[in-house]
Amino acid sequence: MRVLLVGSGGREHAMAWALCKSPLMDELLIAPGNAGTAGLGENVPVSDADVPGIVSLARDRSVDLVVVGPEVPLANGLADALGDADIKVFGPTRAAARIESSKSWAKRLMARHGIPTAGFATFQSIHESLAHIDTLPEGPVVVKADGLAAGKGVIIAESRQQAGEAVAEMIHGQMFGEAGSTVVIEECLDGPEVSVFAFVDGRTVSTEVAACDYKRAYDGEKGPNTGGMGAYTPPEVWSPALAARIRAEVLEPTAAAMDAEGSPFRGILYAGLMLTTTGPRVIEFNCRLGDPEAQVLMPRLDSDLLEIASAVASGRLSEIDVRWNDRAAVCVVMASGGYPGTYVTGKPITGLENVPEGSRVFHAGTAVADDGTIATSGGRILGVVADAVDIASARSNAYDAISTITFEGAEYRTDIAARAVDAAIR
Repeated sequence: MRVLLVGSGGREHAMAWALCKSPLMDELLIAPGNAGTAGLGENVPVSDADVPGIVSLARDRSVDLVVVGPEVPLANGLADALGDADIKVFGPTRAAARIESSKSWAKRLMARHGIPTAGFATFQSIHESLAHIDTLPEGPVVVKADGLAAGKGVIIAESRQQAGEAVAEMIHGQMFGEAGSTVVIEECLDGPEVSVFAFVDGRTVSTEVAACDYKRAYDGEKGPNTGGMGAYTPPEVWSPALAARIRAEVLEPTAAAMDAEGSPFRGILYAGLMLTTTGPRVIEFNCRLGDPEAQVLMPRLDSDLLEIASAVASGRLSEIDVRWNDRAAVCVVMASGGYPGTYVTGKPITGLENVPEGSRVFHAGTAVADDGTIATSGGRILGVVADAVDIASARSNAYDAISTITFEGAEYRTDIAARAVDAAIR
């Protein structure tokens, strides 16, 4: 098969790595890709935001299947445009992608179908938002931008006053642009947080898998939200009983609800969940693999990703046995100094060839410089990943691998998966 993978981040490098293991793969194109994906296929300089350009590329190169990594092209209707051109695509339509692109739409869907989530209200007016906040009990309040904000559109306010300030910054200050013109104000849930993923082809839901990610920039869950500074799998709280409950209460009902409402979901459904004392409750849904969760999940996928993606695109997922292995995996993200704020790019990266066997590096914000060296080109630069028989070994190996890589201003968290290691010791 000739496959076009859309995207340029660490998620897409991990997906490209997994796709290339398939005996069905004949040729892989990546648009636009990064320095890492260049070693697995042909990077094509078409932006993943250029919907007509992606469709033309797929048509001109006689692509058999398009696999879409990021959420923005899905929210912009890339799957619809490819479908109109009779090109098979792994990824939901614009209508189905609303489960991520509009938090208010997703919350109302859950309310209509009894899918457990936090209490919420949505507003476009600062005045109405403040009036609602005044009715809430004292304590933390969650304020979310309704639209896409690169994983950064959530503020956990410690008080009603801070919640009001967050609303004003989103609606009036345009902190997240148009994405924050509507805000969702939510009850603040308490408990362990997990990310759960399953392939879906409309009604069939594959075997699920779980991971935990780290959104805050600095150790100890401090600093601003980022696109993700690390991840590990499996979560220390994961069990067959919990998996079965999440499947029965969240994943299958959500797929059925979207199908019943005329927006069947085809792709990978990502449920961000809080495990409260009353059971799992949805924090939010995403319409694609997480980043950096993809970097730890792809090494655990024993089934053929290309075969799965093709089956999802054709509505044949029920024919595929989706298997995840029992190994542990840890990803630590190396970022440019200053990320998620202002940072400088173009810094040479050295030591990639010294990464120990058994670890791997997935590129994100990298590019090949004019002299052929690899340099930084974004905020999150590399995802350094190790998988092993247990979480402690995977964590140790990932940090050992990081010690071999250098670039000016490199920053990373030192506490990724530490809590899982502590739980295993206890």
